[in-house]
Amino acid sequence: MKTITKWDQIPEFEDEKAEAAFWAGHTIESRLMNASIHRPNVRESTTITLRFDPQMLSRIKRIARSRYLNYQSMIKQWLSERLEDEVNKGGGGGA
Repeated sequence: MKTITKWDQIPEFEDEKAEAAFWAGHTIESRLMNASIHRPNVRESTTITLRFDPQMLSRIKRIARSRYLNYQSMIKQWLSERLEDEVNKGGGGGA
């Protein structure tokens, strides 16, 4: 079995039969496949601790549940939206 190491080694196929015959004798190198996987620009996250009034936290969790969200994700979404609002109205520094 021949290993494909560059995308340009894959020819244009006339039809599905020709493509099936090609792939029966070829495989894609795992490094090439891994390099082609889209990875979003994920930045490192930092863990922080916040103290909430128990009633406030219960209300937040209830709202998150009603929206089928994780409460921590919802809090991050709220903070992100508020940060954008503040930056857009000139209330805070840019990134």
